[in-house]
Amino acid sequence: MANENNNDVIIINLDRPRVIRFGHLALKKLSAMTGLTIEQLASNDTDLEQLETIIYCGIFADALENGEELKLEQMELLLDKAPNPKHYMDKMAEALSYAYGTNQVQSEGNAQAGKPTQNRASRRKK
Repeated sequence: MANENNNDVIIINLDRPRVIRFGHLALKKLSAMTGLTIEQLASNDTDLEQLETIIYCGIFADALENGEELKLEQMELLLDKAPNPKHYMDKMAEALSYAYGTNQVQSEGNAQAGKPTQNRASRRKK
């Protein structure tokens, strides 16, 4: 669920509740670590190692803010502390959807509250 003060922040429960967010730092780090562009990351089928890398980049800023030295090698153990794999996969997908702008709501005057917006590409496909 998104944080009230910053609606693109998602909490993922691992060893502790952590913020998973894909802002500029996380996306830049993710692109550098995987060698993929943002477009490729959005459409790429991920294996378990890529999943660890994606979540690592998403929680990296949270670790910095809490004075932790997070390493990619720790991700297997951290992910094992999640309630279940569906939890961290859903949280990762939710945070990425906010990063790519696909989880936003139109303002009151333009649409019903809670109804997702359509981007130009999806409107053109119809």
